[in-house]
Amino acid sequence: MSTSEEKIIARIERVKRQLNELGPLRPGSISRQYRKPKERQQPFYQISYTHKMKSRSEYLRQENLVAIRQETANFKRFKKLTEQWVDLALELSQLRTRLGTDKKTE
Repeated sequence: MSTSEEKIIARIERVKRQLNELGPLRPGSISRQYRKPKERQQPFYQISYTHKMKSRSEYLRQENLVAIRQETANFKRFKKLTEQWVDLALELSQLRTRLGTDKKTE
């Protein structure tokens, strides 16, 4: 195994550990809306997301806002980490193809 392969595998393992450390996940974005938008009175929070090709919006209670913000931040981190993992897996596969080794990816 070449040092390049070892470096890529180590990076993949680091991404896996970071994924494992994530807490609860929730897709979506949070926005503040107003029941009387012209007067900017009676604010409320809403989360909007798409899941299984369906767009949804839900009201959020003020007491749940901090937790939901953390969950959406975790989801964004999850998406970035999985994208990194796929990029690294492709890089590893291409490297192994060039080197002529045909090992299973980590």
